[in-house]
This record gives sequence, C-alpha cells and structure tokens, in this order.
Amino acid sequence: MAAINPVNVPLSLQQVRQDALLQQANSFNGATSDAKIQKGAKEFEALLLGSWLQQAEHSFASVPGGDDGDDSQRDQVMSFGVQSLSTYLAGTGKFGIAQMIAKSMEQKADNAARHTTSAAPAGKQKPG
Repeated sequence: MAAINPVNVPLSLQQVRQDALLQQANSFNGATSDAKIQKGAKEFEALLLGSWLQQAEHSFASVPGGDDGDDSQRDQVMSFGVQSLSTYLAGTGKFGIAQMIAKSMEQKADNAARHTTSAAPAGKQKPG
C-alpha cells in the first residue's frame, strides 16, 4: 500500500483546480458573458494567490528548529486554510490581478466578435 506524501496533497488539490480552470478556458466560445469572464479571472487570481501563500507557508514551516514531524492532518487543514484565504483575498479585488485579466479577456472577446462579424462570406462583403 503506497503512502501519500502530505507535501504533495495540497499540490494535487491545486493541480485539480488548475486543470478545471484550463478546461473552462479551452471551452471559451466567444459568446461568453462579462460575468463569466469576471468569475474566471477571480478564480485564477485565487489560484495564483493560493500558490504564493502555499509556498510561503511551506518555507516558514521549514525554519530551523521547527517541527519536522509527519503531520498529514495539519498539512490538509493548512491547505484548506490557504485555499479559503486566497479565495477571500481574490474576492476583495485589492490585488487587481483579476481585473487586469478580465480586462484583457474582454478586449480579446470584443476583438474576436468584431472579427467574426466583419468577416462576411464571399459575395456578401460589405462595401468599403
């Protein structure tokens, strides 16, 4: 029976969230509303902040003289705490990462919509 490495548990949870966000991004179909873009941007910001917080927690947890015991329950609780904190922080909008991402995605969606509407089939082109 293989033992689960507690250090990899939070990373695998994070990997699941990343995969879900990538699937959402790949299913982008041009008809996505601004609300969906905002939601996805906030989820990405939360994921990014969670990654930073998790790295900080691991570096502080490994200070000399610290407890080097194998406490998988503590690691799981810390992982959920980091996830909750990052979701909260992203929801406040104080960092502005989600806002920058949403603005960029909305511009790309607008450009794509303009491009598809201006690309008329041959023989039915607009007079220019």
